[in-house]
Amino acid sequence: MALLRCDFFSEVLGLSTSMTVILPQQTVGQIGMAGTARAEPPTLYLLHGLSDDDTTWTRRTSIERYVAPLGLAVVMPQVHRSFYTDEAGGHRYWTFLSEELPQIVGGFFRLSQRREDTFVAGLSMGGYGAFKWALRQPERFAAAASLSGALDLASRVPQDQVIGRVFGGRPIAGTADDLLWLVDQADAAALPRLYLACGTEDFLYEENLRFQDACLGKGIPLTVELGPGGHDWAYWDAKIQQVLAWLGTTA
Repeated sequence: MALLRCDFFSEVLGLSTSMTVILPQQTVGQIGMAGTARAEPPTLYLLHGLSDDDTTWTRRTSIERYVAPLGLAVVMPQVHRSFYTDEAGGHRYWTFLSEELPQIVGGFFRLSQRREDTFVAGLSMGGYGAFKWALRQPERFAAAASLSGALDLASRVPQDQVIGRVFGGRPIAGTADDLLWLVDQADAAALPRLYLACGTEDFLYEENLRFQDACLGKGIPLTVELGPGGHDWAYWDAKIQQVLAWLGTTA
């Protein structure tokens, strides 16, 4: 595998930013790990949480080792504490993520652009971002996964200062930033496969149950993994391996 920290300029954000990228490499002589690759590998956009940055998945998990035998490229962008949203008084991180980033990635790297080869996943704030991206642009992804996702932002507006800053007092409920509303509006047949995991000791557990119920009410298939676990890297390191197996990618 090749591991790159890519610094580049974003026209949408109007500033220089970063992404960490794992690229597949065909290897046979690397001790303890065999890598595989194909001409245009599939891509997983892997999103970070509120207190993290684009390096956190490589620092807190063995994601590079997990994807090596799959021939899967992993793109991990930096969006700070934006909730993958066009901020009311800040930067347009939703536009950056959903429009500019795929174009930049496609220009820099020779990766597959096909829907069946494109996936998105994230943890906590990144779980929200992953599902929002998949629900708003279902034609882009074959599958999307949320680990311990913040999946009901509208319910936390009064007490959450970060959400208040990002949205600047504008409503979330009943808008395209409200995952439960997006589920209600969705065409189940057009959606990518969806995977949800959350620990029963996680403070976001009830939000995940509400998202599960919303999907059930709309007849939207959702793979659900609920069980012991908190909001921590021991849980996410284990679950990202399950997500990769669930994706079913092969070189």
